[in-house]
Order: sequence, then C-alpha cells, then structure tokens
Amino acid sequence: MLAQTHSGVKLARAISHASGAATEGMVLIPGGQFRMGTDHPDAWPEDGEGPVRSVTVPSFYMDEAAVTNAQFERFVAETGYITDAEKFGWSYVFRLLLPKKYAQSLEKTTAVVGLDWWLGVPEACWKKPEGQRSNLKGRMDHPVVHVTWNDAMAYCQWAGKRLPTEAQWEYAARGGLDQALYPWGDHLTPQGKHRCNIWQGKFPITNILEDGYLGTCPVKTYAPNGYGLYNMAGNVWEWVSDWFSPTWHVPETPETRNNPQGPVEGNLTRKVQKGGSFLCHASYCNRYRVAARTSNTPDSSSSNSGFRCVRDVE
Repeated sequence: MLAQTHSGVKLARAISHASGAATEGMVLIPGGQFRMGTDHPDAWPEDGEGPVRSVTVPSFYMDEAAVTNAQFERFVAETGYITDAEKFGWSYVFRLLLPKKYAQSLEKTTAVVGLDWWLGVPEACWKKPEGQRSNLKGRMDHPVVHVTWNDAMAYCQWAGKRLPTEAQWEYAARGGLDQALYPWGDHLTPQGKHRCNIWQGKFPITNILEDGYLGTCPVKTYAPNGYGLYNMAGNVWEWVSDWFSPTWHVPETPETRNNPQGPVEGNLTRKVQKGGSFLCHASYCNRYRVAARTSNTPDSSSSNSGFRCVRDVE
C-alpha cells in the first residue's frame, strides 16, 4: 500500500531514485539445499512447522539486521509515506510498555479479549511507539515497529529490495547449521549467555530482564549467526513475503521444494511472520525457534512487528 495523492507521486520518484541501491549493510547468503521445518517436540503442528523437508534456494543478499527507526525515518522523509497505523489512528502496544495508569484507562475499552496484555493505543505508530507523548529518543538503532506488511512492502520498493520468502528467511537464520533449534545452536543460553531478546520470568506479568530488555533492543545487540545476521531470534517478528498456510508445503512438488514462494493468494488472508519477539516465552509462545512461524493480516501492526529486506543476486 503506497501513500496516497502527492505522497504517492513522491514515493514513486524516490523508488526510481533508489532502484540502483547498493548492497551496503547486507550479507551475501550462498545458495544451497537445507532441511526446512522441524519435527521437534516443541513444535506447533497447527502452525505447519513440519514436516522436515529438503528445500533449495539460490544465493541472495539479506539485510544484516532488521530495518531500524533511523532507516525508516529516512524513507518517510524522502517519500512522505504514511503508515497504516497512522491512517488508522492507533496500534497495539504491550501493556507493560505503558505507564500503569494510562494502561488501566485503556483496558476496559481496547484490551484484546483473551490477550489482555495487548491494548489498542491511540496515536501509536512507528514514530510514537507507545502513543501520545512517546518518541524515538534513544531508539534510532532499534528496529522500527508498528509496521504492517503493506508498510514493509512500500519500504522495500523505495530501497530497491524486497521481502524474503519464508524459505530464504529460515535458510539464512540457520546460519549454515542443520536443524538446530536456534540461529546459534540447540542451547538457549550457551555458557549462561543470552543470545536473543525474549521474555524471562512469568509471562505476561513479570519480566526479570535477565537479557536486559523489556521491549525492543538495538538491532545488533547480540552476536550474529554463522552468516553474519543479527537478531534472527527474538526482538521483533519479521514479515516475509509468503501467504500463510499450515499445509501448502506438505506435498513434495517443485513449487514446495525448489525456491518456494508460498501459496498463491486465492482466499488466503494472512502473511507469514518469523523469528519471535521480545514477548516470546517457553510457557506461552515458544516461537523464537528458527523453524517456528506465525501469521497476521497484511494491515496489522503492533509494538513487536518489524522486518528486514533481501535483494536478488544480479
């Protein structure tokens, strides 16, 4: 979804200007075959994490980290783009990121039924992550949030890039490891060290902050994986290009095994997201594993959704 009227024209000009964008800040991911998905006991079968299957992807470039607030700010400045959250006038924010009294004032009218840690916050958007008086001070190197799939696509157009397929994302996240649970291996905290930004404590009541963060962290906080990619687990969910289906990939066909692009649009309504976020915890959302996946509608935004881009090898 592109910005309307004069902003749309401005965006088109900026896209034309950026079409020759270089691969600075990107990593070359060598193509190859890998075992995608998982049959691990911790998997969510209803999400379609399995079965494990051999998938081939060609070489491609990927952003070494999620798109930051600084990068998105430049995009908006050059194009005049208006995000979906800004158009809607609100977005979802995790309640512990808000002042207690403000959260209490919203809980009766905007809390999500059954997921009351999510509140619909007026004015929350990429530049005001907690709404109203919040801003990006001290967070320019954090991942941009409150971006929908539509917003991510518009940014990719401007940058001369695109969103990765789910297969590309998972292949890159594995960093050359075969069937490891995480981008760095099978142990969540090797040698007692945190390698990603997720929840510690009792979700969603108490976060004891062993990893140092309640919300997002800078995009290069932890050591990169074997391909030099940062934060492929935790921090923010990352949009990919595929439509979501828990069964499309099950039959072994050229479309599902050779550089798969995901199911065709048809009656599908949700896009895949990968990587988990700062809200993931083993007791509730153990989806910071490489093979894990979730989905949301293309116009959905929240305080834990971001993205990174890829570029084809020419």
